[in-house]
Amino acid sequence: MTSIEKAIEKAAKRQEEMTVAENVVDVAMDSSGEFSDADTAVGKAQKTASEAVRDRAHTVVDQRTGTHIAKIDMRRLRALGMLAPDDGESSIAEEFRRIKRPLLNNAFGASASLVESGNLMMITSAIPNEGKTFVSISLAVSIAMELDKTVLLVDTDVMKESATKLFHTEAELGLIDAIVDPNLPLGDVILPTDVPKLGLLPAGRLRGRATELLASDRMRYIAEELATRYDDRVILFDSPPLLATSEASVLASLVGQVVMVVEAERTTQRQMTDALAVLDAGKPIGLLLNKSKTTGGSGYYYGYYGYK
Repeated sequence: MTSIEKAIEKAAKRQEEMTVAENVVDVAMDSSGEFSDADTAVGKAQKTASEAVRDRAHTVVDQRTGTHIAKIDMRRLRALGMLAPDDGESSIAEEFRRIKRPLLNNAFGASASLVESGNLMMITSAIPNEGKTFVSISLAVSIAMELDKTVLLVDTDVMKESATKLFHTEAELGLIDAIVDPNLPLGDVILPTDVPKLGLLPAGRLRGRATELLASDRMRYIAEELATRYDDRVILFDSPPLLATSEASVLASLVGQVVMVVEAERTTQRQMTDALAVLDAGKPIGLLLNKSKTTGGSGYYYGYYGYK
C-alpha cells in the first residue's frame, strides 16, 4: 500500500469517528459563493450567500489615518458557519485551534527543523466546491486570535475571487495589479480589516495569462517580501483547486506548507491521488477532511501526507 493510499485509508477510518457539525459546515459549503457556482446549468444567475454577505459588508475610513478598512457583518459570517473573532469558545474555534497549531509550529516553533518559508501557506483542494475558502477565512480568523501573530489572507483564485467577495471592499487594485506594475507598492493593495491583526490582499483586476503572471519572477519577489517583511506574519493563499487550473501548481512552488481540503463522500481516491501528485511531497501537506456526515469525535480530520 502506497503512502497516498495509507493517508486516504486513515482519513476514511477517522471519518467514522467524527461529528458533522452540519449547521457549521454544510450550510456554508452549499450556499456561499466560493462553494457553489453563481450560475445554473442553463445560465440563470442566482444570488449566492457570499453575495448576500457582500451586500451587507462595506468599507469604512479610519478617521485618524484616512485608511480604508474592510468591514464585514460578523453575524452573517457566523450564519455561513465560518469562524468569527468573538467565537473563541465555540466548537468551530476549537477545531481550528487543532488545525492551526501544527502549521504555526512548523513556521515558528522552537524546533531546529523549521519548515523553509513555513509562514507561506496555501489552502487548496482537488476540485471546486470542497470548502477551501471556508477553511481559508476561518483559519485566518483563528490565527488572528493568536496573541503574537498577524495574518494576511491573499486571494489568488483570480477567476472566482471568493475571499475578496466575502470581504467586500471598494478597492479596485490587488495582487494581479501588483504583479503587472512593479512600481505599485504592496502597501497600496493590502487592505486592513476590522478583524484585528487580519489583512486582505484582494485578487485584483482580472487579466489574461493568470498562470504566467503567478509564475513570474515578480510574483516570487512578492511572496518573498510578504514572508519576510514582518517576522510575526502568516500569509494564507486561498488558491484555485489543483485539478481545475494550472495556477495552483505554480503557487504550490512558492509556499512552505499546503493544506488540502478534501470533501467527505465526494472527492474520489483518483482525484485526491492526482492532486497530491502535483505537490512536492517533501513539504508538509495537510489533509483536511471536510463535510463529514458521521457522529462522534471531531468535525474535521487533519493529518499529514508526505513531509519527509
